[in-house]
Amino acid sequence: MHEKPPFDLNDFRPRMFPPRYIPIVVAVGLLLLGISTSVHRIEAQEVGVVQRFGKFNRILEPGLNFALPFFIENVTRVPVLRQLQEEFGLIGQAREEDSGFFSSRKVVRGNIKDESFMITGDLNAAEIRWVVQYKISDPYKFLFRVRNAVLTFRVMNEALMREIVGDRTINEVITYGRRELVASLEDKLQAVCDQYEIGIEVERINLQNVTPPEPVIPAFNEVNEAQQDREKTINQAQAEYNKVIPRARGEAQRAIEEARGYALERVNEARGEAARFDALYDEYRKAREVTRQRIYLETMNKVLQRVGKKVITDDKAAGVLPLLNLNGGGQK
Repeated sequence: MHEKPPFDLNDFRPRMFPPRYIPIVVAVGLLLLGISTSVHRIEAQEVGVVQRFGKFNRILEPGLNFALPFFIENVTRVPVLRQLQEEFGLIGQAREEDSGFFSSRKVVRGNIKDESFMITGDLNAAEIRWVVQYKISDPYKFLFRVRNAVLTFRVMNEALMREIVGDRTINEVITYGRRELVASLEDKLQAVCDQYEIGIEVERINLQNVTPPEPVIPAFNEVNEAQQDREKTINQAQAEYNKVIPRARGEAQRAIEEARGYALERVNEARGEAARFDALYDEYRKAREVTRQRIYLETMNKVLQRVGKKVITDDKAAGVLPLLNLNGGGQK
């Protein structure tokens, strides 16, 4: 007679669902999978681009939306209202976006030094770092017109920046021509984006830093100092010019005005003398003897006033010399 073992090995075998429950479990799993792949919540700043079997079908607005389950329809969220940016020549641009729309779309980026190093029109080198802020204006074009819109956009930026910088001198790029450079880049970049239909609207471009390459910075600084000294000397000379020349012009104008006044005075005096002579001549013609006597008396009156000592005698008088005190200062 065999003894019963203390435990049964069948107790350790996994228990199986009864065959009648398997269809129910499969149906519940398919239902959950269908719900999870058909319900899509689109955020306020996004739209959903629906692809049915890989072909564009429609665009979903923000809110709770539904699509065909089991990956028959795939929904790609595109942030059309969010301001995006691309950085060029900056350390921060080397990292990939780790959230949102770009988390599943890898953007291949080149070496930072290579994309920031450029040659100007006067064959000088410069390192230019800039940031482009943009929005996705057309999600359909952004996803389907080009293979990688962001990479294409970056290549456009770099190519256009090199073109614009290559038409300008190093001084224009670094100093007074920066605003014009940015405006030109914005216009050309938007025009190329429209031409290639990549669905991007350029909002703003910021030049972060424009400097010469590090090995040539000392020489460049010396050139800048020399140019500043030249500008200083020119400004000092211009200030001296502005101080001396207007004063000389003023003095010249004053001399001219004085000469004109003197000439006018002399002309008026001459005209007056001529008019007086004409009037005197008319009177002389009317009474020659009286006029001649009057002219003689007036002339003698003027002459005698200038004589210090005057002696008036009768032409018939004689022996008057003892009576005259010729050494004295009196008048008779």
